[in-house]
Amino acid sequence: MVEPEPVRIPDAKVALSTASVYPESTATAFEIAARLGYDGVEVMVWTDPVSQDIEALRRLSDYHRIPILAVHAPCLLITQRVWSTDPWTKLQRARAAAEKLGASTVVVHPPFRWQRQYARDFVAGVWRMANETDVHFAVENMYPWRYRDREMLAYAPGWDVTKDDYRHFTIDLSHAATARTDALQMVDRMGGRLGHVHLADGRGSAKDEHLVPGRGSQPCAELLERLATSGFDGHVVIEVNTRRAMSSAEREADLAEALAFTRLHLASAVKVSGR
Repeated sequence: MVEPEPVRIPDAKVALSTASVYPESTATAFEIAARLGYDGVEVMVWTDPVSQDIEALRRLSDYHRIPILAVHAPCLLITQRVWSTDPWTKLQRARAAAEKLGASTVVVHPPFRWQRQYARDFVAGVWRMANETDVHFAVENMYPWRYRDREMLAYAPGWDVTKDDYRHFTIDLSHAATARTDALQMVDRMGGRLGHVHLADGRGSAKDEHLVPGRGSQPCAELLERLATSGFDGHVVIEVNTRRAMSSAEREADLAEALAFTRLHLASAVKVSGR
């Protein structure tokens, strides 16, 4: 009788984005992440004052005994005035927050096209900042904006960040679905510079859906298995939309399902070799 080979759990840590509990608070995200057994959190810096307060975040991390693994810089439309109106100041403050909180990664979006000077300097500027710190600036893929049959390119240099030279990338599968692009091919183009994953599903809608993994058409399981077999040691962050949850219990059930899906597919592909 041939015994099954033992499974080795990969080194990648699974974190919860604080955005995943919206409209509940940043503090609630720490509580849920700790209760469900996530390895850490990614702090989305946005309009919640706690998300902007380094000392408050440190206290939450210490109280719940859950580390902050990444900081998402405030680069959404709704956060244009958070931490300054100057985009470089936002990145500097995100880096300082990551350094003080022990986070290894700052997630940043490419500029909006109307941020012309910022967009012109963005690639070189991110390299300069990356050279000044051990924190990784992981630039995230985005998508074209669509309305009916019209498409607008909202980001510069572009939504497909693999067309530009960055030291580290974030792959977001929901964004890939909205862009209607092949996520695994994008991962191939990122190669060894892929350092961070936003795991969420999508069906290719014009809206950025951020579904629980397994509920859309994206290759969430395939990506996790590929990460596991390649020895990926970055972070896999659950960044899903739970706004339609009818209760806190339903929201928590969705986040528990997302965590179980992620751990299952990270572990199932990896076996100890050389027996």
